[in-house]
Amino acid sequence: MENKFLDKVEDNAIVHIWSEKVQLEKGDNLAREYVSELWDYTRISATQNSLQELKEIWDRWNDETKQLFYSNYGDLPYLFDIKVDEQLFRALAQYWNPAYSCFTFGKVDLVPIVEEYIALLRCPKFQVDKAYSKAAYVPAFWKKLMNITGMSEQWITVMIKQKGECKCILWKNLQT
Repeated sequence: MENKFLDKVEDNAIVHIWSEKVQLEKGDNLAREYVSELWDYTRISATQNSLQELKEIWDRWNDETKQLFYSNYGDLPYLFDIKVDEQLFRALAQYWNPAYSCFTFGKVDLVPIVEEYIALLRCPKFQVDKAYSKAAYVPAFWKKLMNITGMSEQWITVMIKQKGECKCILWKNLQT
């Protein structure tokens, strides 16, 4: 087994050497006059946004624009209200492993569990025994439901029930 691994490593090294040799001998396979069109399609910005500026932009938006933002990006604006310990983030940044999207200390990977996210984000309304999902915008959901089931708005209004903090339609009512 170990020999197969070493053979593959050697094969990869041989391919790498061959690739570099051909590149040096023959050059790129692009025409000399070739001009990349990549700049027409991409833009790279390395500026860091000011949190205060983002808050001011958010405050200038009307409710309709904010609702549209929520429907596209979820609860992201709630992060404006979270206090950030910058020194802690700077210290942790050196241990961030982008390949696994977690913190790695030596051979230990730290992937937060749901309870830790609740504590970190100070979100007491999470239900640990259930998968978290953003509440659907009810009028838009009704329209989609009407299109799928072919039911009328009156039927949906009659059948909708309050269950805890959410509104729902019982599955047995949808099956009929």
